[in-house]
Amino acid sequence: MELIERVRAFWDGRPCNISHSQKPVGSREYFQEVEARKYFVEPHIPAFAQFERWRGKKVLEIGCGIGTDSVNFARHGADLSVVELSETSLDVCRKRFDVYGLAASFYCADAEQLTNVVPVETYDLIYSFGVIHHTPNPEKVFEEIKPYCGPQTEIRVMLYSKWSWKVFWAILKYGKGAFWQAQELMRAYSEAEVGCPVTFYYSQRDVRRLMCDYEIEGLRKDHIFPYVIEKYVEYQYEKVWYFRWMPRPLFRWLEHRFGWHTLVVGKFNG
Repeated sequence: MELIERVRAFWDGRPCNISHSQKPVGSREYFQEVEARKYFVEPHIPAFAQFERWRGKKVLEIGCGIGTDSVNFARHGADLSVVELSETSLDVCRKRFDVYGLAASFYCADAEQLTNVVPVETYDLIYSFGVIHHTPNPEKVFEEIKPYCGPQTEIRVMLYSKWSWKVFWAILKYGKGAFWQAQELMRAYSEAEVGCPVTFYYSQRDVRRLMCDYEIEGLRKDHIFPYVIEKYVEYQYEKVWYFRWMPRPLFRWLEHRFGWHTLVVGKFNG
């Protein structure tokens, strides 16, 4: 099977955040719990996305998943188009918009082939959170984005961070200290469901190389997951002992230096 089809099959089998609620999938209660859980454990997302800023603006979201960020762009009045590789995820996203009476343009597409599916027009924001590092050729995505960019188009993306707490933790827990296996370990253990076919991570220098045709205006790290995983999957929020006693300012200091999420803001130089 072609690698991109393996990626599609992986996310069709378990859409990201699909288990964030035990309510019936597709119900209003389900979507409410999914959103509350997502932003509880990743509270930096709304501040990064700046949903309210895009009212009346054209937004292209690459990799919408089941649509948590998508509905928030739409709620705040964005003219939204969403792209998703996984038809299963996109179906849940469409249902979410129906439940809330919101509108968007939906495209099932490979981000590496964006211009083959999504009509080319200029957007005010191109947004992608935690997606591009899961495609076989991330550099192709940044090439495909260019035709949708005007002089004022803002790019906001999250890419996984190479020098992060999560990478160190995976090397120790699963690799028994075999740091030379880090890339393979993170491919396998980057997500809640083991065995993601593709996962890249990046140093800040790597990000600048990947986005060499873009002017980087903001580049920072955030997000360390502090909860006991065995408890978290049972919807219990008990922190790992060393985070439990850590002062909040120290934890935030760690997140900004060893966070798993590299948050990038930029513009196309063309």
